[in-house]
Amino acid sequence: MNTAELHTLTGAYALHALPEPERQAFERHLEDCDACAQEVRELSATAARLGLAVAETPPRELRERVLREITTVRQEAPAHGGRARTGGGGRTGRWYAYALAACVAAAASFGGVAVWQNQVAQDARQEADRAQQQNEQLAQVISAPDAKTSSGELTGGAHGTVVVSQSQNRAVFLASGMERPPSGKVYQLWFNDEGTMRSAGLMDPKASDDAVLLDGPVDRASGIGITVEPAGGSDEPTSSPVALMDFPTA
Repeated sequence: MNTAELHTLTGAYALHALPEPERQAFERHLEDCDACAQEVRELSATAARLGLAVAETPPRELRERVLREITTVRQEAPAHGGRARTGGGGRTGRWYAYALAACVAAAASFGGVAVWQNQVAQDARQEADRAQQQNEQLAQVISAPDAKTSSGELTGGAHGTVVVSQSQNRAVFLASGMERPPSGKVYQLWFNDEGTMRSAGLMDPKASDDAVLLDGPVDRASGIGITVEPAGGSDEPTSSPVALMDFPTA
């Protein structure tokens, strides 16, 4: 397995989903890769928080239900010659049945929680994979040999930079010092297609500094606009632009 492939295993390693040979190879890789080590720590902490978020305290009636239902559990006869039987009532055998019934009840109670935790962990891994893929695409645009940049001041003293790569047919918007949008609102980016605005994605409403890979290809767009829209975005601009930027020319 080459180094490039090892870089993609952080999520699977954090969720203990690697087969033994890959786990050993990845742990050797971690000794020399600070970036992967940091990502594993972050993903492991996230997975732990997600697990705690869906953990449930056993209901008080669980003990009473177990004690009530164990009377219906048939006691397994001890093996011939065994020494488990004590007296006529099979005292040790009864305690074995109690323990077995308690385990079964506990497994039934927590089985649903475990399935839910596993689903949440899988969702976290998929989200991490999507974020990693987007970051890789963003890096490809910025590092492209034909990447060109255009910068300018935005409303409220913020600063914006547009990076465009014709070979990638993609664009990236970098913002710093952005004021937070009003509650329930979000900044939405738009491609300017010869005067027609085409949605290019949403910015993080909680981040004053953000790097956004614009949704969709650049094609014939000449620049971008930014508007304030309801949370979730709009199909077309519903407010005056807070910023307009032209793409860099060749």
